[in-house]
Amino acid sequence: MSRPPSDVTAWNRVAWDREVSRGNPWTVPVTSEQIAAARRGEWSVVLTPTKPVPHAWFGELKGARVLGLASGGGQQSPILAAAGARVTVLDNSPGQLARDREVAARDGLELRTELGLMTDLSRFAEASFDLVFHPVSNVFVPDVRPVWREAFRVLRPGGRLLAGFVNPVRYVFDDEPDERGELVARHRIPYADTELEGEALERRLASGEPLQYGHTLADLVGGQTDAGFAITGWFEDGFPDDAVDRFLPTFIATLAIRPPLT
Repeated sequence: MSRPPSDVTAWNRVAWDREVSRGNPWTVPVTSEQIAAARRGEWSVVLTPTKPVPHAWFGELKGARVLGLASGGGQQSPILAAAGARVTVLDNSPGQLARDREVAARDGLELRTELGLMTDLSRFAEASFDLVFHPVSNVFVPDVRPVWREAFRVLRPGGRLLAGFVNPVRYVFDDEPDERGELVARHRIPYADTELEGEALERRLASGEPLQYGHTLADLVGGQTDAGFAITGWFEDGFPDDAVDRFLPTFIATLAIRPPLT
C-alpha cells in the first residue's frame, strides 16, 4: 500500500522539474516576439488560467522592484522585466527557474532567480519590493497564511500583492465526472492530496504530478486581511472546458495593498 511522501516539498520540486520535461503549458517560456512587444509597452500576464491582469493593478511598473513569488516557468516574470521592472523570481523548482534564465539569456533581460519556498522569504529584508506577483501556486503548500504574512513583510508600505488562487469548491469534487457524466461531491475543505486513501492515493502518486491542497476561503481571503492587507480588486476566471467551471469560475485573483504609513 502506498503512503504519502514524508517530504511534500521535495516531492513537488521533483514533480515540477518533471513537468518541465513533459512540456506542461505552465513551463513553456514566452517567445522573443512577446518580449519585444513588452518592451514596446504591449504586454499581458495572467494570475489565473486565461484572464489577463488589468494593467491598472500594477501601478508604475518601470523601475519597480518585483518579486515573482512561486512563478517560475519563463512566462510572467520575463514579460514584467521586459516591461521595465526589476524582477526577482523565487520558485521551488530548479527546472522552472531554468526556464526564466533561458529567456533572460536569450533576450538580454536582467532577471534574478532564487530557489526557495513561498512560505519562507527570510532571505529578503522587510520592504524589499514594490510588488509581489503570485500566480496560482499556493495549492502546493499545506498552509497558505505564511505566504500572505511573508508577502506583507517584504512589501514596502503602499506596495501591492497580486495573487491568483483556487476557489476551494474545486476540491470538493472528484477529478472526473462519474459514468453518468455527473460530478460527485466527495471531499471536505480544507483538502489535501496527502489524505487520500487506497486507489485514489495510488493513482495520484502514480501520476508523478505535484501534490495539491485546497484551502478555505477564510485562509485564502481572510488570511490576506489578517496579514494586514487591504483587498482593493478582484476577478474570477476558469478553464473553458472544465467540468466544474461549467457551473462557476473556480479561480480567483485579488489585488491587495499593504497600507501606506500614516
